[in-house]
Amino acid sequence: MTLRGHVHKYGANVDTDAIIPARYLNMTDPAELAKHCMEDIDEGFAERVRPGDVIVATTNFGCGSSREHAPLCIKAAGVSCVIAKSFARIFYRNAINIGLPILECDDAVDGTDAGDGLEVELESGVIRNLTKGSTFRAKPYPDFMLELMRAGGLVEYTRRRLAERKP
Repeated sequence: MTLRGHVHKYGANVDTDAIIPARYLNMTDPAELAKHCMEDIDEGFAERVRPGDVIVATTNFGCGSSREHAPLCIKAAGVSCVIAKSFARIFYRNAINIGLPILECDDAVDGTDAGDGLEVELESGVIRNLTKGSTFRAKPYPDFMLELMRAGGLVEYTRRRLAERKP
């Protein structure tokens, strides 16, 4: 699974309220949520982001209140992957469960600027900065997590597994 896109870079402690402000949590349509993704810290993000783009941040990305809306709106906005030095634990789980790839890689964060083009190979954990010609390595996902990503998240993965069991 190879992902490609341009970088939107942020600093530390991007909390779930910055990702999707609480005033929109009454919405359930991912496309509607995507229109407000990152708007309180990056006005115009929803208009600039392109399918496949990558969010890069420093530490503790996704901290704050636990809400599945945060990774859901990032994915619905078209972001293919989030790379950070560290993630809040609940955000990490929510992202994996909805099929949003996230990788921890200090060197990739330090060696990437906003607007750079990245290529990410989830199977190997290789991150290539196509703009700067550099390569980084994140810890690759175990096979079962790759299956979740390929399925589009835990719900689709479970549906497929249950369908395989039917006679």
